[in-house]
Amino acid sequence: MRSDLVFDAVHNMKNRYMLCQLASKATRKFHKPNTRIQETTNEVLHRIASSERQEALTEREGVAEARRRVAA
Repeated sequence: MRSDLVFDAVHNMKNRYMLCQLASKATRKFHKPNTRIQETTNEVLHRIASSERQEALTEREGVAEARRRVAA
């Protein structure tokens, strides 16, 4: 069930809001035409849950830093 995936994935993030932001952006990036978006979302949550906490946070902070550089 997706709730199990969310529960596992939230342990790798600082908070639920950050998890939702990361999961929605990743789902849009990984989604392939002619596939169900639910399947893509489940795959993204599984990847987040199986990743190391530090990897998930480092990647997210790196994206934020890149955006700040572009905005400046």
